[in-house]
Amino acid sequence: MDLLIFDCDGVLVDSEPIAVRTHVAIGAEMGWPLTADEVVRRFIGRSTTSINAQIAERLGEAVALDWNERFRVGHAASVDAELSVVDGIDEALDALEAIGMGADRRCIASSGTHEKMRHTLGRTGLYPRFQGRIFSAHEVQHGKPAPDLFLHAARSLGVEPRRCVVIEDSRYGVQAAAAAGMRCFGYAGGLTPADWLAQPGTTVFTDMRDLPRLVTAAAGRESVYGSRD
Repeated sequence: MDLLIFDCDGVLVDSEPIAVRTHVAIGAEMGWPLTADEVVRRFIGRSTTSINAQIAERLGEAVALDWNERFRVGHAASVDAELSVVDGIDEALDALEAIGMGADRRCIASSGTHEKMRHTLGRTGLYPRFQGRIFSAHEVQHGKPAPDLFLHAARSLGVEPRRCVVIEDSRYGVQAAAAAGMRCFGYAGGLTPADWLAQPGTTVFTDMRDLPRLVTAAAGRESVYGSRD
């Protein structure tokens, strides 16, 4: 195991509830009433391009552009007011460093734009922990669930896909990891139901503090953390 590939939203920063709430509010205003569950099913884990395509198909290109701008502004304001890190992620990153999985062996590969990630990671203090090793779906032709983004990250850092492990919280991300030939840890401590993440090659977990132990076990090394109650 040479590289840990982290998703951003819902894995590092607890931004998914903000995104869902913002989409629901905009949809109600613009003629596409969506429940929170529908937003999770349709949008969470997808790139801006994919989300805009769904909106354009339903409401037209002009509405999709307006929706995207409203989302950008509303999401940014809510991030400034209330964003926090995913519970346990700081402890997990510290513990991973202690077992040799530090900054030079991790990166981010997210459906979000670089602008959005600089904002959310900057607000939460996580940006320096990944700076220079952040990849966006806007760098590749196809976003998740296609494998392009994860393969791009691995190729850019000179790591074979089979030596990578992905940490994801969306079913599209889990599918992308499988398509890339990478092992995956599916974090079900957020909005995505655990059964959406369960598939061959994916270990589902609900507490981010368990990640170092899972990584250690997956690497075939004896864990110094032991089992958690």
